Amino acid sequence: MNKFYGTGVAIVTPFQADGQVDYNRLKDLINYLIDGGVQYLVSLGTTGETVTLNQQEKKKIWAFTAEVVAGRVNLVAGIGGNNTLEVVQQIKEFDTNGYDAILSASPAYNKPTQEGIYQHYKAIAQASPLPIILYNVPSRTGSNVSAETTVRLANDFNNIIGTKEASGNFDQINQIMRDKPKDFLVISGDDPVTLPMMALGAAGVISVVGNALPSQLSEMVHHCLAGDYKSAQKIHSQLIDITRLMFVEGNPAGVKSALKHLGICGDTLRLPLVPVSDATAKKIAQETQNITTVKSPAKY
Repeated sequence: MNKFYGTGVAIVTPFQADGQVDYNRLKDLINYLIDGGVQYLVSLGTTGETVTLNQQEKKKIWAFTAEVVAGRVNLVAGIGGNNTLEVVQQIKEFDTNGYDAILSASPAYNKPTQEGIYQHYKAIAQASPLPIILYNVPSRTGSNVSAETTVRLANDFNNIIGTKEASGNFDQINQIMRDKPKDFLVISGDDPVTLPMMALGAAGVISVVGNALPSQLSEMVHHCLAGDYKSAQKIHSQLIDITRLMFVEGNPAGVKSALKHLGICGDTLRLPLVPVSDATAKKIAQETQNITTVKSPAKY
């Protein structure tokens, strides 16, 4: 369980100008994040534009990521969907080499009942050779995994080890924190509220902003884990504006704009997502420059 304390980053998928996966830049990004001090990476979560990738691309990205990471940090694969049987099959076929857990978002669009959500995760837990981290993100899925369902799953399945909680509902977060098993991890899934969630006992964050600013975010989370919230607050305040800008025109368009400014990868996305506007890109570049020591970003 200690593998997933601290800073995790849901890594973007860099694309070339023609829309093909840019493996050279993916390697650069992985090394940048590891050098930035993150504890683990999530390959092909929402931020990886996973829904625009076919199964062959996913398999290649997972294998490539594990090869580049080479055990230097812990690694999580994002495998989810709204067809339970298909998700179970993908998990059964998944090459677990190099991976430590699976992050699985609750079903989107179907809007299942709480019993449906429970049965969905029960089927996944029974099929998975790796530990499962739940992912509750109602703003994307159209339904909420309630505190009662989260705690029920945590109690019923030993291999469901935590939840990435992105509801933003602190009444719900409080209830999960109070009622969960002692070793069940609650992980922030929403960058702006990582500090207050950790003050309540969260184990850390699976971050979007960390793609661009891994060292800053890792330092903040490290202070939180050490109970030094005064130091953490200073970094949290420094990141408020850049965090807002990275989400104002959607994810991962904002963070890819920052990564382009930093010279790490381009800002190409796959439709239906598009890059941020020029006005927002300029603001992101300026705020990123204010926070980092980068002098002359590469051009893409």
